[in-house]
Amino acid sequence: MTPIALTIAGSDSSGGAGIQADLKTFAALGVYGASVITALTAQNTTGVSGIHQVPAEFITAQIDAVFSDLAVGAVKIGMVAQPASIDAIVAGLTRWSPKHVVLDPVMVATSGDRLLAAEAVDALRTKLIPLASVITPNLPEAAALLDEPVAESEAAVENQGKRLLAMGCRAVLIKGGHGQGAESTDYFIDAAKTITLAAPRVATKNTHGTGCSLSSAIAAGLAKGENMETAVRNAKAWISAAISAADRFSVGRGHGPVHHFHKYY
Repeated sequence: MTPIALTIAGSDSSGGAGIQADLKTFAALGVYGASVITALTAQNTTGVSGIHQVPAEFITAQIDAVFSDLAVGAVKIGMVAQPASIDAIVAGLTRWSPKHVVLDPVMVATSGDRLLAAEAVDALRTKLIPLASVITPNLPEAAALLDEPVAESEAAVENQGKRLLAMGCRAVLIKGGHGQGAESTDYFIDAAKTITLAAPRVATKNTHGTGCSLSSAIAAGLAKGENMETAVRNAKAWISAAISAADRFSVGRGHGPVHHFHKYY
């Protein structure tokens, strides 16, 4: 069987994040990628200058077209933008029942531009999170989902993770890239345990698409048959290497992309 993963997310016209980053990640990890586009962004390494929403009924059409033909092993969900998009995705996932759903609750781009309408946050919490196998918020996103300040200690991160778990998802990965210190530490939390995943913090401004790519790497592992913990550990190692290699590129004047194909060139 060919492992197949589906990304449901927004398009990044500069190629570093969103659908483009997801498909590059799938390809780099030996997984066939399909896509459902929820929004078009006019975007580059310095910021987002425009967002064009894809109508909900066309999101539905894309989901049904993919699932009716392809044996999708895992789904990654990124930018959902608006409540109508969330409703279409929830209905599609309920209809097709994929085995694995990785939800990256994208709220703000690396540049600081908002990618999720304020009125959509509650729908994300109550409708989409309960369908997720794992959610992958960074520290600010975890805080925003809980209406709390950003966690500043390991105990606070773990506490927030457990309360996110109570929203109905099966596991939580809180990413520590926005934290401080010599290491970037992520926290994987499920009903049974908390696992700390640390990697050296890389001094680079080229981190565009990091969150998109990490969640896609987890989905790729799940599509290949890895269990959740293995998929998360492998994804963390892969994205850390992609960030370390990011400065091999010279792309744009702002936050450049990570190097998805660091193994190959």
